[in-house]
Amino acid sequence: MSPPPNEAVIERYKRVFSKFASIEKNGEKFMTKDDFVNAIAPGEDYRRLQRSQYAILFNVADQTKSGMLSMSDFIIFESLLTHPDAEYEVAFRLFDTTGTGKINRDQFKQVYSANIGKDAIPFDFECEWLKLYTGGKAATHEMSYKEFTQLLKGLQVERLRQAFKYYDTQTTGYIAPDEFKKIMVDIAGHKLSDTVLDNLPTLCNIYAGNKISFANAMAFYNVVREMDMVERIVLKTVSSSKDGTITKADFLHAAHKETRFSLFTPMEADIIFHFAGLENPSGKLTLRDFARLLEAKWEHAAAPDNQTVQPEIKHGVIHDFLKGSYGFLLGSISGAVGATVVYPIDLVKTRMQNQRSKVVGELLYKNSIDCFKKVIKNEGVLGLYRGLGPQLVGVAPEKAIKLTMNDLVRRHLSDKDGNIPFVSELIAGGVAGGSQVVFTNPLEIVKIRLQVAGEAAKSLDAPRPGAMKIVRTLGIVGLYKGASACLLRDIPFSAIYFPVYAHLKKDFFHEGPDHRLTIGELLIAGAVAGMPAAYFTTPADVIKTRLQVEAKKGQSSYTGIRDAARKIYHEEGFRAFFKGGPARIFRSSPQFGTTLMVYEVLQRAFPFDGATDSAASVAKVAAPSDDLSYLKSKNALKILLDVHYKFGIVPSNVKIPGVASA
Repeated sequence: MSPPPNEAVIERYKRVFSKFASIEKNGEKFMTKDDFVNAIAPGEDYRRLQRSQYAILFNVADQTKSGMLSMSDFIIFESLLTHPDAEYEVAFRLFDTTGTGKINRDQFKQVYSANIGKDAIPFDFECEWLKLYTGGKAATHEMSYKEFTQLLKGLQVERLRQAFKYYDTQTTGYIAPDEFKKIMVDIAGHKLSDTVLDNLPTLCNIYAGNKISFANAMAFYNVVREMDMVERIVLKTVSSSKDGTITKADFLHAAHKETRFSLFTPMEADIIFHFAGLENPSGKLTLRDFARLLEAKWEHAAAPDNQTVQPEIKHGVIHDFLKGSYGFLLGSISGAVGATVVYPIDLVKTRMQNQRSKVVGELLYKNSIDCFKKVIKNEGVLGLYRGLGPQLVGVAPEKAIKLTMNDLVRRHLSDKDGNIPFVSELIAGGVAGGSQVVFTNPLEIVKIRLQVAGEAAKSLDAPRPGAMKIVRTLGIVGLYKGASACLLRDIPFSAIYFPVYAHLKKDFFHEGPDHRLTIGELLIAGAVAGMPAAYFTTPADVIKTRLQVEAKKGQSSYTGIRDAARKIYHEEGFRAFFKGGPARIFRSSPQFGTTLMVYEVLQRAFPFDGATDSAASVAKVAAPSDDLSYLKSKNALKILLDVHYKFGIVPSNVKIPGVASA
C-alpha cells in the first residue's frame, strides 16, 4: 500500500475539486460526471480516449451511486490512483458488480460482454483457459483480487489465440493482413502510434507471401508487451553509438548484454525494425525512428513532479560547444528582434528621463508623444534607431547570461521534486539580473549617449559622435560609470520578472505536459510579466540614465547614486523619478514578450540534435504536479483498454456498485 497523501497533496486535490465542481447544495459543492471528467482529463482531445471512457472512473469514485461526487469522494478516488497497483484495483472494482471482493465467471462474462459491442470478435467463455481460473461447471470458484489480476494479465494472449482461430477457419495457420489488423486494434490499438496502426497489414512484407502467420502475430504481440524493455535497450544502445544510430544486430547484442532473461527472437527484432524503419529503410535507425512505434500520449506517471526524464546520452566537447552555440544564437536572434521592435520607445524613454526641468535647463519635450514627433521632425525616422547597433551587440550576452543564470540558480534552490519557494524564485531572478550588468552597462552607456547625441547635435549644429569615439572618450573605467545604478535596476527587475512570468505560465495559462503554450499565450505571459518589473524599477533607471549621460553646461552633475537621488528630488521633485515610466512599460513589456515568443518559435522550428529531441519524446514523462493526476487517471484505464479497446464506449446497463474492498 502507498502511504496516505500528505497535507500539500490533499490541498491540491481540494483546489482541483473546487475549481471543477459545478453544483452546490446546502453550502456544499458537488461534482457531476462531466465535472469529474474535466477535472481528471484537462486538455484531453478525446481522439484516442473518449469522454465516456474517462467516465468509467466516475463509477469507481461515486461510492453512494448518487450521480454526484462530494469532496471526500474525489479525494478518496485521487488517493486510490496513488496506489502502485491502481490500474488493477480500478478494473477489479468495476468487475466486482456485487461488491463482495470476489469475482466469478458470470460476473466477468457480464461486464466483458457489455463493453465490447455486438460487432466484436466473439470470446469463448467456456474455453479451457478461463476454466483454469474459475473452475468448470461442476466446481466453479470465485477469484480473489490477486487471482483476478493474473487473469487480466493473460487475457490478451487468450484473446489473440481465439481471434486468430476465429479468422483461420481452414486451420491453415495464416490469416489475411486486414484480419491481423482488426485483431491488433482490438488488443493493443491504444498502445500503438497512428503510423504503426496504419501500416499493420505491411507485416506480411517482412517474409515471403501475403499472409500473416500465428508466429508473426505472437511475435508482434510480444514486441508490444515488451515495448518498455525495447525502449530501454534502444536508449542505452544509441547513447553508446558514435553516430546516434543502431542496426538490428546492435539491438540484439545490446539486449543480450542488458537483460538476463528477457530474450528477443530474431522475428521480434525483424518486427521492431520493420515498423521503426517505415520511413528509414537504411537499417540504421535513430531514436526519432523508434519514437514512431508508440502512441506518444501514454506517459509514465511514476516520475517525480516537475521532472522530465531524458535519456542519459554522453556527448563530446564538440557536441556541447555546438549546443551552447545553438542556445546563444537563438537568444541573440530573439533578443535582437525584441530590441528592434521596441527601440524607438526606448529612445523616447531615454530622452524623457534625461530631460531636466525648467529650473535646471530648457524643456525640449512636453511628453513622450511630443518627443517622438520632434525626433522624426528633426532627425528623421532613422533618428528613432540611433544607438541600436550597440544595443544589438549587447543583446546576445545579456539574454544568454540572464536566462542561463536564472535556470541555474532555480535548479540549485529547488528541492528534489523540482519545487521552489517563492523567495528562492526572487533570489534566482535577482542573481540573473545582477550577472548581466558586466555586459550591459558598457553597451547601455554608449547607447544612451548616442540616443541623446541627436538632440545635442541638432541644437549646436555639430557632427554626431560615433560609437567608437564614445568608447575611446570614456575608456574602460568610464564604460562602467553608473554600474551600481544598473545593478539597482536590473536585480529587482529580474527578481520581479522571472517569478511573475513563471507563475503566469503555470497558474494562469496552465502550462503542462498536455498543454504547450501557444505563441499568443507566450507573448501575453512575457508582456504582462514585464509591466510591473518595468514600472517599479523606473526610479533606478532614471538615476542610471542621469549618471551615464554627460551633463550639459549649466546642468547638475552627479557623483553617485545617493547624490543623484538627492539632487533630482530637490531640483525636480518626486515625480521626476518616474519620468519615462510609461515608456519603460511600453518598451520592456512588448520587448520581453516578443523575445521569449520568438525564442520559443525558433526552438520549435529548428530543434537542436533531432536524435536527442526524439529521445525526449520516447522517454517523455509527467511534468507539472498539478497535472500528474491526469496521467494517473489515463493510466488507470490501461488495464480496461487491454480487456478491450471499446471498454466504456459501448453503452452498458451493468450495475457498478461502490468501492469494493480488494
